[in-house]
Amino acid sequence: MRINLLDDLSKKKAFTIKDAERISQANKDVLKVILSRLEKDGWIERIEKGKYIVIPLGAEKGKYTLHEFVLGSYLVDPCIISYWSSLNYYGFTEQIPRTVFIQTTSRKKHQEITVFGIIYKVIRVKEEKIFGVEKAWFEETQISLTNREKTIIDCLDKPQYAGGIIEVAKALRTEEYDKKILVKYAKKINNTGVIRRLGYICDFLQIPIHLPEIKTRNYLKLDPILPETNELNAKWNLIINEELGDLE
Repeated sequence: MRINLLDDLSKKKAFTIKDAERISQANKDVLKVILSRLEKDGWIERIEKGKYIVIPLGAEKGKYTLHEFVLGSYLVDPCIISYWSSLNYYGFTEQIPRTVFIQTTSRKKHQEITVFGIIYKVIRVKEEKIFGVEKAWFEETQISLTNREKTIIDCLDKPQYAGGIIEVAKALRTEEYDKKILVKYAKKINNTGVIRRLGYICDFLQIPIHLPEIKTRNYLKLDPILPETNELNAKWNLIINEELGDLE
């Protein structure tokens, strides 16, 4: 049973205990013993409770892993690579985040998970914030990522998951995106903070963009990570607590 089970499981890069139960039709207690032995012998490795990856022939246990985005796709469903991870993927920032940021609509008991030394940050959002998603191939696996425009909008929505507002400004400075789609997404995300931050940064970078008028009188911080300052921008109702001159 053990060999047959391993043969069937090896057709997948990763599997759950439920997958193994369905394939083997074995008693749950017996299955746990089989999986424990397979793991001990270096045929499989656990990535989190009830989830495993298959170690290919010739690979050494403890040294084999999948691409970090592929691994992340097994942690939560849906899994959309986003925020700082997507900024880096598109070359919008030279900074390499030490954390993989995942956007999802699912509940996850732990929002921060470490797998094989890689930290995964799972950010749960409302269904209406899931749009602007595309697919890309990593190790023969299709992975969902936010597209260029949605990545920028998400990072303006939650700069704390983008390495701060400076990293978003770097992305906007490239102008390697569609401005019309960017404005469309800025409206769709339903957060005036996104429009205000986008407008202020584009003004600073002298990027022409047509955004809706801000009607609120409330002020919010340009960068929510940093403390408040006394510098205000009346046009976009922002507390300017980050110097974009630092871009240079």
